[in-house]
Amino acid sequence: MLMPDAPIRTLVVDDETDVQFLFTQKFRREVRRGQLEFHFATSGEEALDKLRTGEAADVVVVLSDINMPGMSGLELLSQITAEFPNLEVYMVTAYDDGQLEATALKEGARGYLTKPIDFSTLKGEVFGLEAA
Repeated sequence: MLMPDAPIRTLVVDDETDVQFLFTQKFRREVRRGQLEFHFATSGEEALDKLRTGEAADVVVVLSDINMPGMSGLELLSQITAEFPNLEVYMVTAYDDGQLEATALKEGARGYLTKPIDFSTLKGEVFGLEAA
């Protein structure tokens, strides 16, 4: 397996508090190996603040829930594509909705993932890492 020069820095945006624990557990080996690094935000506003202030510096991938209180994931997507056009944004939702997916992709999302997240797919397709 090729080791990246630096970890793939990812910002996970979801209003559900258990998401941080879930990602930390599912990717603990990759984090320990220095392949992945995660930052977390519980709202679109918090995510933008972290990106703008550098707290989530060098993030290359954003995984955002669509349905959140306040700023929706689609509104966040619009802001990110305007301010940070080089970031890869993947939308995550519990609703497998073809129209919502089409809208997200049209607005600049790199992909659309449904919950529960298939972490093997996420590891391979989003992060480009081989299964351990």
